[in-house]
Amino acid sequence: MSQTLYLALCGVCTVAVLIGINCMSKVKSAVFGNALSALAVLAAMVLTLVRYGVYSSAALYASLALGLVVGVVYARRTEMIAMPQVVALLNGLGGAASALVAGASVINGTHGVFENATSGIALAIGALTLTGSLIAAGKLARVIDSKPKVLPAHGLITVLLTVLTAAAIVLQVLGSGLWAVAVAVLALVGGVIFVMRVGGADMPITISLLNSLSGVAGGIAGMAVNEPLLVAVGGIVGASGLILTQDMCKAMNRSLGAILTGKTTVAAGTASGAGAMAAAAASSGAAQGKKVSFDDIAAKLRSAKKVIIVPGYGMALSQAQKEVADFAAKLEKNGAEVKFAIHPVAGRMPGHMSVLLAEVDIPYEKLCMMDDINPEFASCDIAVVVGANDVTNPAANTAEGTPIYGMPVLRVAEAPVTVICNFDTKPGYAGVPNPMYSANNALLLLGDAKVSVAKLSACIPG
Repeated sequence: MSQTLYLALCGVCTVAVLIGINCMSKVKSAVFGNALSALAVLAAMVLTLVRYGVYSSAALYASLALGLVVGVVYARRTEMIAMPQVVALLNGLGGAASALVAGASVINGTHGVFENATSGIALAIGALTLTGSLIAAGKLARVIDSKPKVLPAHGLITVLLTVLTAAAIVLQVLGSGLWAVAVAVLALVGGVIFVMRVGGADMPITISLLNSLSGVAGGIAGMAVNEPLLVAVGGIVGASGLILTQDMCKAMNRSLGAILTGKTTVAAGTASGAGAMAAAAASSGAAQGKKVSFDDIAAKLRSAKKVIIVPGYGMALSQAQKEVADFAAKLEKNGAEVKFAIHPVAGRMPGHMSVLLAEVDIPYEKLCMMDDINPEFASCDIAVVVGANDVTNPAANTAEGTPIYGMPVLRVAEAPVTVICNFDTKPGYAGVPNPMYSANNALLLLGDAKVSVAKLSACIPG
């Protein structure tokens, strides 16, 4: 295969990946986009094998077969609720693959300064992505405590590891390739230190960033081995992950630096925060008279003309999306307009709620983003919260010194009546009490969200 033909086919594969990613930004074309990107990556693998004439290695085909079997079996057995930690794990495997490519390049030891430098950088980023993603996956799966863990002089340790890793890369380039071992070890430790102080509430942003880093590692590894296709695809993954990370930071009104340095995980009980939460709790229940009962809610549901449903991570834990879809269908059949309020970081990965609702065939047109739906809460008849806490907490507007202060939230507290189908009244991941629980216009249906939503659905005729 000529170099010109190879580069042309590389361009086709790269464009196909870009088109696939663009299609995945829209629910209706997401399945097609995912399939197109997957086929483009498969074509890129075949193209690479043909380009370099790698046909006779039994170990290669055995590895491909093993990976295919493991991937298919794991995908079929993985429940939707476990998808966030699976995404984190896949990010880690991407980093590990890039680190292996970079390590192999160092072992060959016949490159110039540029190749050796990029090998060291790719090795460091890939190794950091691996352990950081494993910690993130462990927190999401609750194998590891999701609360942030901060070491004494954590910031100093991070800086020291960064400096030592950079020095080891320089020594690898100028001296022996054995320094690559030090690069890998330091980066592996750095990944743990990097992610351990991020709390569960900020994990969606962390996953997105790790996804970006896995692409960056791949792109730089492609530079090390002079492989343009790897550079291009790695760059696409790195750029798209970074764009998503920035968008999510904007949605949470937080800087990436503040999240990664643990500044968003301060204790929730500061004096100003506690006072503000007490005031919010008092005002949220003001002048509502007698607290609403289940009979009140049942009557309002039967006569409602507009209902807003707010899904959260609790819906995912309970796997209540089917019950939510049935509930919405009965409301619509009874003449109500139903919309779903989607917070950008609800759940444990970007787009988590949209994926769960699409799984039960909720039309995309009914999924309303935060900025679009917030003005409608005050005019709806009833809002139904299904397993959402931090993203609905009005204390975010008043409780200074708490982790969620300043974060835009869904303005559920403005609804005339609210039904809260949460498991309990404990604070969410951010550790900040939610004053809506004490409001007179709120009905608490505590326990399994699936059971609570089914109970509400039974109130509606038909």
